[in-house]
Amino acid sequence: MPFVSLGLAPSLQRAAVDLGMVQPTAVQAASIPAALAGRDLRIQARTGSGKTAAYALPLVQQWLQGKPRAPKPVEALVLVPTRELALQVGETLRALTHPLPGLAKVAVVFGGLSINPQMMGLRGGADIVVATPGRLLDLVRHNAVHLDAVRTLVLDEADRLLDLGFAEELAEVLSLLPAQRQTLLCSATFPASVKALADQLLHEPEVVELASLTAARPDIVQRAIEVDAPQRTSLLKHLVKTHGDDRMLVFVATQYATELVADKLLRSGLRAAPFHGELSQGARNRALADFKAGEVQVLVATDMAARGLHIDALPVVVNYDLPRSTDDYIHRIGRTGRAGGTGEAISFITRSAEAHFRLIEKRQGLRVARERVDGFEPTAAPGPEAGPGDVEGPADLRPAGAGTGLDPNGGVKGARKSKKDKLREAAANSQLPPRATR
Repeated sequence: MPFVSLGLAPSLQRAAVDLGMVQPTAVQAASIPAALAGRDLRIQARTGSGKTAAYALPLVQQWLQGKPRAPKPVEALVLVPTRELALQVGETLRALTHPLPGLAKVAVVFGGLSINPQMMGLRGGADIVVATPGRLLDLVRHNAVHLDAVRTLVLDEADRLLDLGFAEELAEVLSLLPAQRQTLLCSATFPASVKALADQLLHEPEVVELASLTAARPDIVQRAIEVDAPQRTSLLKHLVKTHGDDRMLVFVATQYATELVADKLLRSGLRAAPFHGELSQGARNRALADFKAGEVQVLVATDMAARGLHIDALPVVVNYDLPRSTDDYIHRIGRTGRAGGTGEAISFITRSAEAHFRLIEKRQGLRVARERVDGFEPTAAPGPEAGPGDVEGPADLRPAGAGTGLDPNGGVKGARKSKKDKLREAAANSQLPPRATR
């Protein structure tokens, strides 16, 4: 199906082709006509499937069809959970609008930097704003941006934005928007714990679900290597060397672990860097740019790198620690094998992590053969695996007596509801303002 059949303006079709979008992906073909018709949408599709363009192209067409006004009212708002995703979405929108007639103003705002340049950049308004919720609210309080003219709201990585960590900020942003608007929710996963919240935001939505959890199988080879916890760093060094110049994105459980593992790799002469939320924005930008350019071979990251980061032709993802949530596992391995490419996802399986990895397999509906690497075979000796300075995965940090059942978000939990789960339920029942019918 060519783009011309989706109802896009000819100039926008040419702009898409110039960016390499010759044929729409499945999610774009399913979403763009409904978005252009003004329908609410819930879009669930695997990472690397083209979700950003699926909403970016309709947003740009909305701008093309509007009348120039001064100051520019914010008519399209894209909310994202991370700074890196904000930059990537802004880059896509600017690339699409650059060759078009008129002068679209795309403002990208996020925390971690001084607010003053962003306030200056919003003088005269903006056509499209891409923002993290916290910084957007800061700008509203400084009277630097107004949201009462927003016609279309997009939540990218919607499941993360609807989760507990962003619930209060999101509710405040929603209270500032017109009740009658178009809303698009996009993510690779929509856990049951956030679907009730999502339903509150949408009015008679079109649902696009192309996110089969097994969709990664043709593109991503999943491997599970059994290893003792203290041997994981040595095994990682071995894998880096055997993969030659291939770049690796390595996921660990904590910010401390990113620094520790990256430092051990550097001491071994490998080009590694940590990537986590406590780094300055400049340090995060440098680490990511160096990794994309190949100057850093191994990026050791927390789960903040599991969403939104697009790295062309990333060959290998390593789960040094398993994620708590099986949904986060899908996001992690989705950093490789993107846009029709191939990739490899390797998970380190310690004795204490085995039960949790079985839950991940069950959620995906597959079984990953266990492997052992010569020289790194796990021992059969009983007792604790992790020694001083070693960081074990979330399965080892469970409270005494915790069970191994899945919570609604795909994580490991006991029989009782956690405080976080109770807060999620309260948010689902009362936190988000209701939508007006149209």
